[in-house]
Amino acid sequence: MLKYTGKLSQPEQFENIVIKADKEGNILRLKDVARVELGSMSYSTSTLVMNKAGITMAVFQSPGSNAREVIIEAKKVLDDVAKTFPEGVKYTILIDANEFLDSSIEKVIHTLLEAFLLVFIVVFVFLQNFRATLIPAIAVPVAIIGTFFFLSLFGFTINLLTLFAMVLAIGIVVDDAIVVVEAVHAKIDQGATNAREAAIAAMDEISVAIISITLVMAAVFVPVTFITGTTGVFYKQFGITLAVAIVLSAVNALTLSPALCAIFLKPHSESALHQKGFMKRFYSSFNVSFEYMTQRYKRATHFFISRKWISFLLIALFSGILYLLVKTSPSGFVPSDDRGIMMIDISMPPATSLEHTREIAKKVDELVSNTPEIVSRSMVVGRSIISGQGSSYGMLFCNLKPFAERKGKGQDINSVIGKLYAATAQIKDARIIIFTPPMVPGFSISGGVELKLEDKTGGDIKDFDQISKQFLGALNQRPEIQYAITSFNTGFPQYEVEVNAARCKQSGILVSSVLGALQGYVGGFYASDFNRFGKQYRIMVQAEPGYRGNPEDLNNIFVRTSTGEMAPITEFITLTRVYGPENITRFNMYTSIDVNCSPNVGYSSGDAIKAISEVAEQHLPPGYGYEFSGLTREEIASGNQSILIFILSVIFVYFLLAAQYESYILPLSILFSLPIGLAGSFIFAWIMGVENNIYLQISLIMLIGLLAKNAILIVEFALQRRHRGMSIMQSAIEGATARLRPILMTSFAFIFGLLPLILGGGVGANGNRSIGVGAVGGMIVGTLIGILVIPTMFVVFQTLQEKIKKPVKEEISVFNTMEGSPEK
Repeated sequence: MLKYTGKLSQPEQFENIVIKADKEGNILRLKDVARVELGSMSYSTSTLVMNKAGITMAVFQSPGSNAREVIIEAKKVLDDVAKTFPEGVKYTILIDANEFLDSSIEKVIHTLLEAFLLVFIVVFVFLQNFRATLIPAIAVPVAIIGTFFFLSLFGFTINLLTLFAMVLAIGIVVDDAIVVVEAVHAKIDQGATNAREAAIAAMDEISVAIISITLVMAAVFVPVTFITGTTGVFYKQFGITLAVAIVLSAVNALTLSPALCAIFLKPHSESALHQKGFMKRFYSSFNVSFEYMTQRYKRATHFFISRKWISFLLIALFSGILYLLVKTSPSGFVPSDDRGIMMIDISMPPATSLEHTREIAKKVDELVSNTPEIVSRSMVVGRSIISGQGSSYGMLFCNLKPFAERKGKGQDINSVIGKLYAATAQIKDARIIIFTPPMVPGFSISGGVELKLEDKTGGDIKDFDQISKQFLGALNQRPEIQYAITSFNTGFPQYEVEVNAARCKQSGILVSSVLGALQGYVGGFYASDFNRFGKQYRIMVQAEPGYRGNPEDLNNIFVRTSTGEMAPITEFITLTRVYGPENITRFNMYTSIDVNCSPNVGYSSGDAIKAISEVAEQHLPPGYGYEFSGLTREEIASGNQSILIFILSVIFVYFLLAAQYESYILPLSILFSLPIGLAGSFIFAWIMGVENNIYLQISLIMLIGLLAKNAILIVEFALQRRHRGMSIMQSAIEGATARLRPILMTSFAFIFGLLPLILGGGVGANGNRSIGVGAVGGMIVGTLIGILVIPTMFVVFQTLQEKIKKPVKEEISVFNTMEGSPEK
């Protein structure tokens, strides 16, 4: 049997490779003319972790996987592998997305419990009966648990979006149950002999309204399924979660809630009327006050109906406010929150050596190490987050302490960034930018604004560079912009190689041979490969650094002519000192320059986008353009999509109501009241300093259904009374008065349920406030003003409807004779 050693694998084996031998026995080996070592593939990048030699790596999840599970499993793998590490080798987790996610989920779960408690208290105050309060309270877990079941069927995960929707759902899913309980209570007050009879009478009266409310509130979320891209992920998960919860609450209200009313509720003579003490006095005071307010509301409704121009004036006023605030409110995509992660980008002057860049990066690293809020860090030299690869660049990844340990003043990430900016200001020969990663990873480098300047003329790159400098200079003068930078620079020193083709031809040398020799000696080339440690490695050939650092060293590089003689490569090439960019990028087929901007303090990304557009219009000459990229592109696209979805939601609501009322006119009495509540959202957002972002836009779509719900309750009951023979004006007044208590009860339950989102700080506070402020503001204004305007709109549009089609008088059910007198 014959056996051959195979491929070489040890440095000593390569050193003994025979290059040349003669008859006299002289042997020239590779080690005689070269140094052989097992080294790195590239020496252009170096890394320090916690000021010690280390390797930084990242783990990314595959599409469709669960981020939390991936991180947990990755930690288990690291723990297992760490047992086999050589002595002195340890690992540190620099960035753990689960820290922010788990803290945020824990915060939202606390908010869920707080919201449930507040909703329970509000319902108890209005109903004044513990048994009655239990019925809406039972509706919450039934709807929430059912929603989780359907989310699992749809393939959704428990994340911030679905949990936000659950918080909002708590205030919504009790609505239908509250309407049922309040209606049964009203029948008991009107003389029902038992709860079963009252429940049957109440459901005969409100079932249609509950179905209408459910269809409308679910319908507003149907258009969100049409949205694609990143925006669609936000809208779909949020909207479908709410829609499922709303549908389940309606099923619950039509089945479980009336049954519970028949079981739990008793005539007041058997329960509440026998109570004494503080609670009895509280109930009496509350009821007297509410009855007084109801009578005042009744007179106010009559006043508004008698002077219809006031209602139209209010609608016009709030529509104008809505239009003004939509145009002027600061806009954004996703509110930025403290995720406990910070990045530092270091950029040195062109052609700075790797060693000098490392010295500057170490100074920055030392300042970071002295910052008590930062628990771990990694320094990379030779590569930049913003600028890419090059000896002039460096970067640091920093992980802050857990959120529970950073509750003190000045320990939030913005304060830490401010302190580091002040500390690094002493480093004069470097441009240092400190920022947080974007809230939606994968689309942008930072959380700022990204755009591409484009040269559509195909002109000289230096002219493009001058135009970009003028553009950035003007942009940095804008108060909306904190900084606008680009890594593009045409000042990098270079040598342009020109090959003398005629001289090569005369010497019998191919131009490709000259360039190949130049590449091999200076740039290095991949010669072969070898196997070791069970893996495959490359064999790279390159001249020693000391023999390729200066143009004069080219005299020591030779190529073989056709006669077999060796000639210096300088005989065939000419070097010319030039300056140019390290690399040139293209975007949409045009030569482009990347620009990164950060909004100034007090300004939103929408303000920065507007400023960029204005500066570009003024300073970019013809033939030069720009396009937004990354998350900024998504933000602009989401704004356009949001308008379309909003319009579609209103159209869906209109056609559903038109089918419900068999009229194209009467639904307008509901839709005309919507601008009031929507303006309220923007008013509160303006007061609270919340920008017009995707969370606020989601709450606006949800508000269409919620505000329509209040209007439907009034219109439905007014229409019932109109069909029973009352005048239009009297039916509007009686319908509004009869539904005042459930409207206020459901609205205040929703408002108080969202207060923890607005008032709570801590992890994810900006996102919580964005989604809570819009919903609460719209509900407060839409309810308080809407209950005055809606009856007037009913009178106006029902009058128009009856001019086209006369109403049909309905027979009154035996169960619905317990309504009392109109004055009651």
